Amino acid sequence: MNDTTLRRYAIVGTGSRARMYTWALTGTHRDQGRLVALCDTNSTRMAVHNRIATDAGLDPVPTYAAEDFSRMLREERVDEVIVCTVDRTHADYVVAALDAGVDAITEKPMTADLDGLRRINEAQARTGRRVTVGFNYRYNPVHRQVRDLLASGAIGEIGSVHFEWLLDLRHGADYFRRWHRDKSQSGGLLVHKASHHFDLVNWWIGARPTEVFAKGGLFFYGPDNARRHGLGAQYERGHQAPAAESDPFALHMSDSPDLTALYLDAEHEDGYRRDLNVFGPGITIEDDMSVLVGYDTGARLSYHLVAYAPWEGYRISFTGSRGRLELDMTEFEYTSPEQDENTPVRGMPAPKDHSEARLWLRRHWQPPEEIPVAVGDGPHGGGDQVMLDSLFTGTDDGIRPDHADGGNALLTGLAANASIASGAPVTVADLLKAQA
Repeated sequence: MNDTTLRRYAIVGTGSRARMYTWALTGTHRDQGRLVALCDTNSTRMAVHNRIATDAGLDPVPTYAAEDFSRMLREERVDEVIVCTVDRTHADYVVAALDAGVDAITEKPMTADLDGLRRINEAQARTGRRVTVGFNYRYNPVHRQVRDLLASGAIGEIGSVHFEWLLDLRHGADYFRRWHRDKSQSGGLLVHKASHHFDLVNWWIGARPTEVFAKGGLFFYGPDNARRHGLGAQYERGHQAPAAESDPFALHMSDSPDLTALYLDAEHEDGYRRDLNVFGPGITIEDDMSVLVGYDTGARLSYHLVAYAPWEGYRISFTGSRGRLELDMTEFEYTSPEQDENTPVRGMPAPKDHSEARLWLRRHWQPPEEIPVAVGDGPHGGGDQVMLDSLFTGTDDGIRPDHADGGNALLTGLAANASIASGAPVTVADLLKAQA
C-alpha cells in the first residue's frame, strides 16, 4: 500500500504502555497505518518514542505539547488518535478528537469518572465518530473460546458467575508505587484494572450491570499496614535509596535502560517519580475488593480482586441451567523475591508470556469434560497482538469494544466505588441519574 493512503495515527501519552502502539505502527503494522505525531506533557518521553521510529528506519514524527493537541490533529491530518494518558484525562482527549472529526482508540478504562463518561457519550452521539476501548483480554483466544461455548448454550441459561483475580507481589505492588495509587487519577483498581474483568463478564454473558454492592479496603500496602505486618523499609523512592537495596518491593529503574530513558531521564520536566515506596504515604486506592453485581438478564456475579497474592492468575466459573463452565488461568505460580531471568529489572513484573489454562465443562448428569485450550503467545495470552491486528487492519471480527462497552465496564467499577464509600448497594440507573 502506498504510504500516502495509509490511515494516519497520533499517540497522546507516551509512557510505557504506549510503546506497544509505537512499535506496531513503526514495525509489525507499518503497512496498515502510519504514525504521524506524538503528544505529551513531557518532551523527553516523546523523544524515546521517536527513537523507536528511527531505530526502525523511519523519520522522527512531529511532537506536540499537551496544550497543542487540537492543533496537532489539524496540522497532521490525523484520522485516529490513540489515548494512553493518565486515566483521569482520557475523556479530555477523546472528546476533543471526536469534535475534531477524528476517531479515538483509548486505553482502558475509557475514562475514570462519571463526568468523563457523560462527556464521551455526548460527543459520540453529537459527532457519530468511533470510539474503541483497548480491552485486549477480549482478544485472548481462551477468552474467545469461553464466549463461544457460553453462546452455544453449552451450560444453558447463565444464573451466576464467580470470578477471582489475583495480582502477585510484583504486579500488584506496581500499582502502588506510581500514579495509579491516587484514586483521583485512576479511579482505583476497580476502575483501572477491573474494567478489563467487568468487560469480559459483560461480553461473555451478553449482559449489562444494573445493581452493585461492594466492600474494599487497603489491607496490605501503605505505612499503617507495613507497621502492622512488619513489612517494608523506610525510604521515599527506590532510586539510589540504600534502604531499598534489600527490599523485594522496591523498583530499581536504573536496572533498565528503557525505564531510565522513559522516567528517570524525564523527571526534570514534570517531577513524576515512578518508583515510590509501596509502603509509603499517599495511597488512596484499595488492594482487596469484593463486589456483587446484578445484571439485566437476571444473572449475578461475585467478584474478588486482591493485589498482594503469592501467585498470579484467575479463576472463573459460570453456573447455568444445564451445567457449569470453569476456567483456571495461571500466569505465575510463584513470585520469587530475588532478581532472576524472568525479572531482569528488580521490582518489575515479569512479562506474561507463558500462561497456562485449564477449561472444564461440567454438564448436568454427565462426567466432567476437559476442553482443550490454546493459550496464545505473548503478553495477555496473545491478546495484545490479536487486538493490534484488529485495530490496524480494520477487521470486523465482532469483538472490537466501543464506547457503550467501555461505559458498561466503567459503570460497574464506579458503582462499586460508590458502594464502598456509602456502605449500601448502588443502582446503576440511580448513579447515572445523579450525574444528569
